[in-house]
Amino acid sequence: MNLPNYEFLSAPIQLITVLHLLTLSLHFLAMNLLLGGVIIVLIAGISKQWDDPTLVKFVKLFPVAMAATITLGIAPLLFLQLVYHRQVYAAAIVSGWFWLLVPAVALVVYYLLYRTSLKGDRTGKLSVPALLVALAGLLYISLVYSSVLAMAEQPKLIHELYAQDQSGWVWNPAIGSYLLRWLHMILGALAVGGYWIGAIGKNSPVAYQTGKRFYVTGVAVAAVAGSAYLMTVPGLMQTRAIWVLGVGILSTLGSLHLFFKKKFCLSGMLLLGSMLTMVYARHMVRLLRLADTYRPDSMRFMPQWGPFGMFLICFVAVLVVVAYMVRLLITKRSAELSSSGAAN
Repeated sequence: MNLPNYEFLSAPIQLITVLHLLTLSLHFLAMNLLLGGVIIVLIAGISKQWDDPTLVKFVKLFPVAMAATITLGIAPLLFLQLVYHRQVYAAAIVSGWFWLLVPAVALVVYYLLYRTSLKGDRTGKLSVPALLVALAGLLYISLVYSSVLAMAEQPKLIHELYAQDQSGWVWNPAIGSYLLRWLHMILGALAVGGYWIGAIGKNSPVAYQTGKRFYVTGVAVAAVAGSAYLMTVPGLMQTRAIWVLGVGILSTLGSLHLFFKKKFCLSGMLLLGSMLTMVYARHMVRLLRLADTYRPDSMRFMPQWGPFGMFLICFVAVLVVVAYMVRLLITKRSAELSSSGAAN
């Protein structure tokens, strides 16, 4: 009896790669708004730089940002599993319990964000302890993903770790392969969070200046962490990823310039373009690390255009609806901040 062979790609690898990079960039955009926004609001709340009612208006965005982060994170994870299923599955088995805890932690974070938002509506006060626990949960989730996905790029390490311990409580010991990348992501979230804080609070001088400060600082420190990480990847400098990163740096600088001019729509488009280049560089790093053991373009191609067509139709429709909802949300929050600023 011959078992069916499911080792094939249902669409061209080029199309899968483009969709993966695009959906992952959108996921990062929402995730950075959430993570960076929580950090900035906590810093402002603990240092008493802003009044609590103003911070509460930003906190109302976090449950929506959490929902967007989860929703937009499904597609890139599925595309990743489509091409790198063996590597990701094996790494997730080695760190199985840490991986399985992610949904539980995400539920707790979701609850805390809603609780903080509703409590702020009732009392007008910022719940710092709840936000701190939510932040710890977000950091845990991001670190688990960085650890497991970095392990997926090292098949030999997976084999060694699983041979030693099959408990599922094994953490990736190759910290150097993901720590700088994780720090770059966290610092980048500060930059993107600063952009969103400044764009939404554009009519509030305190909010805009705070957002600008975090945007500039986040870009600077993330660039340092990112450059240090790239130095640890042999052969990357000889690929076209370096030229793409150059375009990303120029896009970031252009986004900053337009942010200073308060042209937030154009600034946001350049910021998304910059994020696309960073995601592409990350894709090239994965290809380089797996070059000796796996080449995605070597997999069989057996087209299944029906499911892909359905995905593309739904994807475009969701993007249109989400863009409309975000526009309404930002307009409403900007108006609320303007009115509270005028009242003060």
